[in-house]
Amino acid sequence: MVNKLDIGYEMAQLDTKNRAFYDELTDEERKKFSTYLMLRWGSAVTGEPMLQQYYLQAMNERVNKRFFDLGKHPKLQWLLLTTVSPNMGKHRHEWMAFSARKSKNKRADIIAKLYPEYKLDDCELMAASIPDPEFKAMLVELGWNDKEIKEAMK
Repeated sequence: MVNKLDIGYEMAQLDTKNRAFYDELTDEERKKFSTYLMLRWGSAVTGEPMLQQYYLQAMNERVNKRFFDLGKHPKLQWLLLTTVSPNMGKHRHEWMAFSARKSKNKRADIIAKLYPEYKLDDCELMAASIPDPEFKAMLVELGWNDKEIKEAMK
């Protein structure tokens, strides 16, 4: 018999967009099921940086913003979580740990200032996945001067 509350199984249900998963849980399983854990685990995958960035940004945009406003509606939280998957098969998800707000990476610090709602790990992942020309173009678009951009690009 399958343990429906095994994190690997739950993430497979998220990746395959199984919107009926929550309904398939027994009342006892629903009491133990944590949509918050799905949010934390679901936002980080291993593999290609673009896929990692996609999961992180999609989770923040679609689910994270109003997640706790829906705390009394776990089925709706689950349905929102399933919208994150790009439906590209199953992926290995990792726990996204909390971290301090200061990074050794200048780019991550800049991104953290631009997106204060993002966790530092999220910012570091984004910083690593943005090529130099795109990062420079972003700073230009934000109105940074040449001296500021040169310092940020070090």
